[in-house]
Amino acid sequence: MPFKRYVEIGRVALVNYGKEYGKLVVIVDVIDQNRALVDAPDMVRSQMNFKRLSLTDIKIDIKRVPRKKALLEAMEAADVKGKWEKSSWGRKLIVQKRRASLNDFDRFKLMLAKIKRASIVRQELTKLKKNSSA
Repeated sequence: MPFKRYVEIGRVALVNYGKEYGKLVVIVDVIDQNRALVDAPDMVRSQMNFKRLSLTDIKIDIKRVPRKKALLEAMEAADVKGKWEKSSWGRKLIVQKRRASLNDFDRFKLMLAKIKRASIVRQELTKLKKNSSA
């Protein structure tokens, strides 16, 4: 299967390490073979090592080293946040954050709901087995 996620200007990446962990950033310039200049709406433009970036499938059409305003307009036009939240990777991270924020009582209610669902599924399955054998 060919490689599709290239390091290029306009590529959206997820920061996987450091103080900006979990943020979506856009590569605005490639400094050398190990580092890129990245920017996001809620952070200061800075250089970041490629090892700290996980490239996504999302790419926006921008020029090299655009102004902050132009970058924000391009991100809005490309609907980066919406595409990310619709992607399976983004949805998985949202679910992980939601689960991590549960307190003990919420986890208990979730356990009870799973038990209830499992019993309903089991009852339906036995009905189907009974009807198929009869």
